[in-house]
Amino acid sequence: MAGMVWRGRERCVVLGEYLIEHKATVRACAAALGVSKSTVHKDVTQTLKFVNQGLYQEVQKVLLKNKQERHLRGGEATKNKYSAIHRAAKKAN
Repeated sequence: MAGMVWRGRERCVVLGEYLIEHKATVRACAAALGVSKSTVHKDVTQTLKFVNQGLYQEVQKVLLKNKQERHLRGGEATKNKYSAIHRAAKKAN
């Protein structure tokens, strides 16, 4: 799917469907479909509202869930980072 070219209304519908189907973050959606994070965010928060109201409502639920969980993902990433540093330091000794 990466690298495909969609324009306007079609793109925002594809992005919205991907977010819902995969329960993906904006970053994950952008990486999978080969567009920028800002494009994904703008399409699903602004453009989609006027193209497909039902899909827009579903996407908003996924985005809200992601926003509520982001501190957990950030904490887990930090934990993994320092665990890896600690393991590398132990190996070096």
